[in-house]
Amino acid sequence: MSEPARLRQKVSDGLAATAAQPADRADATTRRADEEHANDVRVVALYVAVSLSVGAFSATLIALAAPYAITAALASFFGAVLLGVLFYALFGKSFPLPRTLPADYSDVRLRQTQNRSLIAEMQESMGDIVVIRDMNRRIVEANRVFREMTGCAAPEGLSCEEIGIAFRPGDKVHAYDVEIATPFGQRIFSWHDVVTRDLASSRLMISSIARDVTEERLALAEREDARLRAEKADAEKARLLATVSHEIRLPLSGMLGMNHLLAQTKLNQEQRNYLDGMKQSGQSLVQLVEDLLDYSTMEAGRFRLNPRAENLRRLIESIVEMLAHRAHEKGIEITSFVTPDVPDYLDFDPARLRQVLFNLIGNAVKFTREGGVVIRARMADGELQITVEDTGPGMSPVEQARIFGEFEQAGPLSQRSAGTGLGLAISARIVREFGGSLAVSSRKGKGSIFKLAFRPGGAPAAMADPGRRHCLQHTNVLLIAPEGVAAAVTMEAIKAFGGKCVLIHQAEDLERLKAGPAGWVADLTDIIVDRRVSHLFRDALKDWPQQNVRRTLLVSPEERASTMHVSFDAWLIRPLREKSLIDVLCGRLRGIERRDAINDNHPDVGFSSRVAEGASGIEILVAEDDAVNQRIIRAVLEKSGYLVRTVEEFGALRQSLTPGVSRLPALIVSDLNMPGGEGLDVLPDILNTLKGERNIPLIVLSGDTGHEAVEILLKAGAGAVLAKPADPRRLVEEIRRLLEAKRLSSS
Repeated sequence: MSEPARLRQKVSDGLAATAAQPADRADATTRRADEEHANDVRVVALYVAVSLSVGAFSATLIALAAPYAITAALASFFGAVLLGVLFYALFGKSFPLPRTLPADYSDVRLRQTQNRSLIAEMQESMGDIVVIRDMNRRIVEANRVFREMTGCAAPEGLSCEEIGIAFRPGDKVHAYDVEIATPFGQRIFSWHDVVTRDLASSRLMISSIARDVTEERLALAEREDARLRAEKADAEKARLLATVSHEIRLPLSGMLGMNHLLAQTKLNQEQRNYLDGMKQSGQSLVQLVEDLLDYSTMEAGRFRLNPRAENLRRLIESIVEMLAHRAHEKGIEITSFVTPDVPDYLDFDPARLRQVLFNLIGNAVKFTREGGVVIRARMADGELQITVEDTGPGMSPVEQARIFGEFEQAGPLSQRSAGTGLGLAISARIVREFGGSLAVSSRKGKGSIFKLAFRPGGAPAAMADPGRRHCLQHTNVLLIAPEGVAAAVTMEAIKAFGGKCVLIHQAEDLERLKAGPAGWVADLTDIIVDRRVSHLFRDALKDWPQQNVRRTLLVSPEERASTMHVSFDAWLIRPLREKSLIDVLCGRLRGIERRDAINDNHPDVGFSSRVAEGASGIEILVAEDDAVNQRIIRAVLEKSGYLVRTVEEFGALRQSLTPGVSRLPALIVSDLNMPGGEGLDVLPDILNTLKGERNIPLIVLSGDTGHEAVEILLKAGAGAVLAKPADPRRLVEEIRRLLEAKRLSSS
């Protein structure tokens, strides 16, 4: 606070304190002075009475020698004076004499007058208005500033309103914003009133002080105007981003959809590789659009989580399997391990956690050129901790300090251009919304460890299966694999589930084991051989003494078609799934483990024969104005056995559902943006007509996946809202789910 400001504050405080009790202090001083004066007078009266008594006694003595008339006159005079003095001395409190105030009382009055003068001078110098009015709000006194600002040289007897001052209520009692048309233009003053007592007349008065705040008010108005302009600009940018997102998603839907349909045809391996490259490029573009939308949503403060009970193991395994192909192409390993103490189901937002982990693991694979990537999850005091560890180039302390910033990237310059630098910033924001933290520790040239920690919701979370810790207690495994993170984590998992495991990398290690204690070889139950080193151990394994030992071949997804499995009892696919590993080692899974490393984490999804058989004769109405997307959806649904009818605008969709039409569809798939109206207005109205006896489910496809739009559609009764480009398998899954729910409700 500046010196003038502190001075003004001190003066204001002093003025308020003086205004609150000046009359009381004056009255108290007056009463004390009166009492002291009365006491002094009574003392003098007693002294006079005694003196007169002595005089009366002397007069009596003189009377013995003086004439009678003179004696009588003197006696009467002294008697009257004596009686008067005695009467006052005894009853003087009821008849006070005119008093003379003590010297200290005069000093108090003088100091008060000086203080008022000092305050007035300071207020004059600071340009403050000072006005004193009576209780009828007529001006009694006003300072020079008031006269100059109002242009009224003699304001006494007038009210402020008569002079032309406009009062507006302020945010405090007895505080106002006052507008005054001054010779310097329209000015705004902050006006404050207090009620005081006049020291001279003891009358109540209204004392007012006002300060010019025109510049402050103008600056505040400019800031508010700037805020409104910024909000308007943000809204326009959000609309532009949503429009651009929709326009990008539309051709993306066609590209990825046609890619999916083409992948269902008969292709050679070279053609499938080209399709995989196209698909990965399209998915990268989809992720870029999602990052931009997430960033916009977070900046606008509209980001929300949608937690639900979800299986963490399956989620982590699905992400690792999706990125395994990319890792294996680079010649690096990728694996994951969830400790047995983690419950099967935890309460969190699976879509957002998938987004964070996909970003962290994807970056680890992207920057790692040799070694591998390990994902671990464990519980610690009710907190879920997930780490992503890589053997990449690592980061310097400076890079670590800025890595979670927006539009920031680390790593080689050649790889920085392959992204926006928003992924980690968005991930950190999402984890903070979870109530957790995202941190990194790294050493240059030694790799990095990203640690994600948060407390999942506990309501729907189930406890971990206590039998998981001991499910492999009767298992003794010989693991033959090359050195690396995958073999180390596999051995760690077997031991965590209660089994025993020995890991070897060279043929010489196997010979030493054979020459060792016979009891260990006899107790062996399983041999797991990684295909990458299987040729080194082929002859040694043929001569293995125990023939009842299960033999399992560990391969990558890309090696399944070319691998001979005649000499093995089962296959396992890298990266390992926990359930598959346990099932093989417990003897529940024999033969080849059949799975799609990318897509089979969604059971009963796709174009299976069971779907086609159940879909026979069911008609679906597709409302889509884009010809390419319409063709893709038609092909996907027809391949799944459904009958498809199409419309291209909201008007035609309404006509297809009007009462009295010859046939109604079993389900509707509609785009959110089509000719004939605004989707958020039209579709809720259509959904309202589909309730009750008609009971026709509706799935909405949209490029706008914002929380507000989705919430409006779901509250209106939409069965599902899928983001474009919609995954064909997810679309078929939602159709089957809604049709099954419709069948159960009608039965």
